[in-house]
Amino acid sequence: MNMLREMLMENPIIAAIRDNKELEKVFKSKASIVFVLYGDILTIPKICQRLKENKKTVFIHVDLIEGLRGDSAGIKYVKEYVKPDGIISTKTSNIKYGNALGMYTIQRIFVIDSLSLKTGIKNILDIKPNAVEVMPGVASKIISFLNKEVRTDIIAGGLIKNKKDVMDSLAAGAIAISTTEQELWEL
Repeated sequence: MNMLREMLMENPIIAAIRDNKELEKVFKSKASIVFVLYGDILTIPKICQRLKENKKTVFIHVDLIEGLRGDSAGIKYVKEYVKPDGIISTKTSNIKYGNALGMYTIQRIFVIDSLSLKTGIKNILDIKPNAVEVMPGVASKIISFLNKEVRTDIIAGGLIKNKKDVMDSLAAGAIAISTTEQELWEL
């Protein structure tokens, strides 16, 4: 079993943080894996460093970092200067660059119709991220279908508001869920 899969299975609730206020709250939470959904090229190294000092596993959503280009140099910068445990991106090129640098990669896909599902499956099979974050995470049928099609660890994210949403996503085959709902960080 790979290390990322073990981490996700042991810590299925992932804190997704959007600002410095949530950063301060995540330090006190039970969540040990954190998805950073904000920052810029000047602040992201310090955000990552603080999370690591507090024994958190850190994934940076590189598409959301201001001033960071989604190219090989940008991903190399993240690896060498930000030093997260891995990256998240909707862009297959970023996942490809991250894979080439030996980083953990999570491909985020938005499933809004059958075409986006088909495209998502093709991209996952071509690029081979370590895991896939399916949005919205409350789409249990899609999670179950995708789980059978791609044989890649699935993380459910988006619109997960309560314990039932968490349980439904996990029961459908997600290995973990990411959420901004701070009460769920304590599950």
